Amino acid sequence: MKIDKEIFKSQKGDVAVYTMTNSHGCRVKLSAIGAGVLAIEVPDRNGKLADVVLGYKNVEDYFYDGPCAGKVPGRYANRIAKGEFAIDGVKYQLRINNGPNALHGGPEGFCNQIWNSEVVGETVVFSLFNADGFENYPGNMIVKAKYTFSDDNELALELSAVCDKKTIVNLTNHTYFNLAGEDFGSVLNHTLTLACSHYLPTDDTLIPTGEMAAVAGTPMDFITAKKLGAEIKCDFPALNYGKGYDNCWVVDDWTEGEVKKVATLHDEASGRVLEVLTSQPAVQVYTGNWLDGCPQSVSGHSYHDYDGVAIECQGMPDAPNHKNFPSQELSSGSEYKRIIKFKFSTK
Repeated sequence: MKIDKEIFKSQKGDVAVYTMTNSHGCRVKLSAIGAGVLAIEVPDRNGKLADVVLGYKNVEDYFYDGPCAGKVPGRYANRIAKGEFAIDGVKYQLRINNGPNALHGGPEGFCNQIWNSEVVGETVVFSLFNADGFENYPGNMIVKAKYTFSDDNELALELSAVCDKKTIVNLTNHTYFNLAGEDFGSVLNHTLTLACSHYLPTDDTLIPTGEMAAVAGTPMDFITAKKLGAEIKCDFPALNYGKGYDNCWVVDDWTEGEVKKVATLHDEASGRVLEVLTSQPAVQVYTGNWLDGCPQSVSGHSYHDYDGVAIECQGMPDAPNHKNFPSQELSSGSEYKRIIKFKFSTK
């Protein structure tokens, strides 16, 4: 594994960018802004390499972008209703930044910070100190994101956190994939399979109602492979609220700490396949419904709605306010650790 490092100047300081190249010439590019994924170059069925990640032309554009492209949001990824939660009877109020709710840790969340970084063996390690009270979350937290890229084109991400006070944490990766190539256009012809027989219905601000509803007989059913665009325009509440898929599915037979395959994405034209494995209890699928107007792409064109799909393995949105959801509380002295793997192949 070859790992190269570059430094880019930005409004917030120097940004480290790493390029990991495996023995087959496939590459992953990572950034210290939000511990993010900038590019992944893997071959199609004919061996032709292409970047399958939506990314921006300028590194600076990764600050405060609406799509949160490629980055690790936190302290709490996804939404918390009205920005309110309580721990042991103590109430906390987060800043509101998505309609009436708090999203992705707030306006200055992890995804908009420059993380510290280093290379340890064949792993790129990003780390961030997040002070008590930052965005109104309790406790001093140290969070790490460790990336490893293998010769069989698997990008593994280990997310971990410790805190000196009981708090909440939910980390994920927000990369947008287009297996036909980042400059191809719509992903609605990609097929998706999810190992999830239930999803979380929401209100019209995308906050879960608390129900875990069966996908059978609904447009939310991806138990067997289905094109993303097959039912995306159906008159169905979960699709109407977000102008497409922006929903959380419950991983079947989830067990704490067990890594299992939860999603398979396939582009028939190129033959590329992405398998997503995780130890997380849920997966948010977002079909890039609001990509219009985001920063200029890495190849110099403009992205449009549905040009990429994010498969975000995570804890459940608004879990601190739903006792029937797996807890996202982290006690002082305990370690939060989650695994996400993106494995690329062809068929």
